[in-house]
Amino acid sequence: MDSTPAQRRLKAINGHLIAAADSSSQLRPNPTAGEFVSEQGYGVVLPEKLQTGKWNVYRSARSPLKLVSRFPDHPDIGTLHDNFVRSVDIFRDYKYLGTRVRVDGTVGDYKWMTYGEAGTARSALGSGLINHGIPKGSCIGLYFINRPEWIIVDHACSAYSYISVPLYDTLGPDAVKYIVNHAIVQVIFCVPETLNSLLSFLSDMPTVRLIVVVGGLDGQIPSLPSSSGVKIITYSKLLSQGRSNLQPFCPPKPHDVATICYTSGTTGTPKGAVLTHENFIANVAGSTLDVKFYPSDVYISYLPLAHIYERANQVMIVHFGIAVGFYQGDNMKLMDDLAALRPTIFCSVPRLYNRIYAGILNAVKTSGGLKERLFNAAYNAKKQAILHGKNPSPMWDRLVFNKIKERLGGRVRMMVSGASPLSPDIMDFLKICFGGRVTEGYGMTETTCVISCIDEGDNLSGHVGSPNPACEIKLVDVPEMSYTSDDKPYPRGEICVRGPIIFQGYYKDEAQTRDIIDEEGWLHTGDIGMWLSGGRLKIIDRKKNIFKLAQGEYIAPEKIENVYVKCNFVAQCFVYGDSLNSCLVAIVAVDPAILKEWADASGIKYDNLAQLCNDPRARAAVLAEMDAVGREAQLRGFEFVKAITLVLDPFTVENGLLTPTFKIKRPQAKEYFANEIANMYSEVARADPSPNSS
Repeated sequence: MDSTPAQRRLKAINGHLIAAADSSSQLRPNPTAGEFVSEQGYGVVLPEKLQTGKWNVYRSARSPLKLVSRFPDHPDIGTLHDNFVRSVDIFRDYKYLGTRVRVDGTVGDYKWMTYGEAGTARSALGSGLINHGIPKGSCIGLYFINRPEWIIVDHACSAYSYISVPLYDTLGPDAVKYIVNHAIVQVIFCVPETLNSLLSFLSDMPTVRLIVVVGGLDGQIPSLPSSSGVKIITYSKLLSQGRSNLQPFCPPKPHDVATICYTSGTTGTPKGAVLTHENFIANVAGSTLDVKFYPSDVYISYLPLAHIYERANQVMIVHFGIAVGFYQGDNMKLMDDLAALRPTIFCSVPRLYNRIYAGILNAVKTSGGLKERLFNAAYNAKKQAILHGKNPSPMWDRLVFNKIKERLGGRVRMMVSGASPLSPDIMDFLKICFGGRVTEGYGMTETTCVISCIDEGDNLSGHVGSPNPACEIKLVDVPEMSYTSDDKPYPRGEICVRGPIIFQGYYKDEAQTRDIIDEEGWLHTGDIGMWLSGGRLKIIDRKKNIFKLAQGEYIAPEKIENVYVKCNFVAQCFVYGDSLNSCLVAIVAVDPAILKEWADASGIKYDNLAQLCNDPRARAAVLAEMDAVGREAQLRGFEFVKAITLVLDPFTVENGLLTPTFKIKRPQAKEYFANEIANMYSEVARADPSPNSS
């Protein structure tokens, strides 16, 4: 007789899943599987009852019986320190960290530091911190953008059991001050540009003992009175101090905290997500289970290192001995950096992919004539081949697409999108134009990055793939939004995640931790998902940002915004409504080039684009296109916006309207556009003076 629930569960799984003879990771359905295994797929369902609904706990078909927590080929790697030690040993003389060198004021080629050199610098840096009396377990702040020193400081933290705490400018000085005090940060690494702002509120951060200036010159560093209790030294000086008095490693345990990653959130003070070494190892081990990387691969680092997406990528890079080149620090020069580095792996966010898409289509359109016809013929031929699982003719690449590939350096073989949903049209476009593997993932800080990812060989777009083999996923009914496991044709509900990738909680905040992780260890993401065939997850809505209109209808604005941004005119969109009004309105940040093109084609005269934004004819044209796109996406009647305001200035992190992960800060946007919102509702009321219209 089975003595434990775990044994009973394994027996049930084994009874319903038969491992294919040639591989334990390929599963085929047992014809008598009954209620819960209906087809072969990328995700498989486990027999675990929910409190509401049917069995629907999904795991990756690549590891259904056991969640991945370590790299299968290297089970001895339990920490970030173990991961780096192995790579320094194996890839000692391989290129690792690259930056572009300035010669006579111009930017030249990449100059490289090897894995061995980075390992030596890591030891010196950590030794320097010990020599300054910084105790094990202290929090170390990193207050600068991506560059090799960021990575080396992070490796030093892992080797000597310190906790890294990223700080970033986009949070603003108040948030930096809050994080430093909240996490009791003792050392801050900064650059000369961030040093001045740091010194301006240093007296408000009593825990800081040492400031290390990266890229600073010894003679140009201000000294502080000894009464302040704070020392300022350069990074190079700390390195030389450590080199002259090297200390043995003080390695962490897998369950020790690796980092406290503060998420800006859309409201309130930043929350510190506590992530352990084993969280990182599990996530990267699971998410790379079906991916082949090589030491010959090259990656470009420009996504913020303060965010989990890039942090997890760096763990992956170390494990496979990949070379990582850093951008110059200016997004406007990214294309130049790509041309110089010629990466093979490119990770980005939909915002940039959308720009690449628009740029290529615009170039094709303006080329006109024969070139445009050739592009369309090549595009359609390649699309049909991919849809039918065939290899497209290499002729199309030679004639058309190789020139497009050069925009990213010409060697990209893998493109990854994350942070927010990528339009299926753009996913298909990237596959056709750039070739190689194009994949999309879904994750969050609280899950140490990847929750799910599109599998190798899966050509269906419009979803975020199957579960990371390091976690399991279930959908929980949200009856107030009419999402249930009984929904046809596919079950729907709030995405909940469990496994070794789940964070330890919010630092010093038990209440918010309890809000997101339940008694059974399930993390409630706040995202609404749907299971497609083959165990693929599709994100369809957001639970947390819902509000009611006056007539009682629930609205999820992000879903509607994702529809409207497909309009040519619309660069960004903020949809607003509340329980006092029966309809929605929107602030639309327009694409200036498209608006100008429309006005010229329509024969509309204007002095400047701001005047054009206020022209009723421009608003009517944009709203008409938004309505057409809304009908095509089958928005419900109350989900259409009834009035819009056009603005030229985009929503940015700098003007306080976006989080650093490019999500709209709704309370701030509501306040920022309060007058425009009031005017739109007055306009709607004049057009329709019925009750509840305003």
